[in-house]
Amino acid sequence: QVQLVESGGGLVQAGGSLRLSCVASGRAFSRHVMGWFRQAPGKERDFVAAISWTGGETYYADSVKGRFTSSRDNAKNTVYLQMNSLKREDTAVYYCAASSRVLLTSNEDLYDYWGLGTQVTVSS
Repeated sequence: QVQLVESGGGLVQAGGSLRLSCVASGRAFSRHVMGWFRQAPGKERDFVAAISWTGGETYYADSVKGRFTSSRDNAKNTVYLQMNSLKREDTAVYYCAASSRVLLTSNEDLYDYWGLGTQVTVSS
């Protein structure tokens, strides 16, 4: 089984930056598409970003495109989400997830493993 642990969340002012990390266990980490999702209180969980097995292909939600960048280091079993120009509406618990599918997807039902999340709070 794959275990995921997020870190890097915190409190930041609007316009600031944070970098989230997701460390995965298991020898087969490089065979998984990785995704980032977020959920604010009282709202549904939304797709944020996805990255391919090799890290050569990424896919972003329109709401974060141009501001967020996902990358991965398979040698370290780690996926990153660099978040720049943060807005109040980015406030949420951020989750990383792993999928056994080959193609990038925004459908959370196609992700098999999930971390427990890390809180990101953006103040005005």
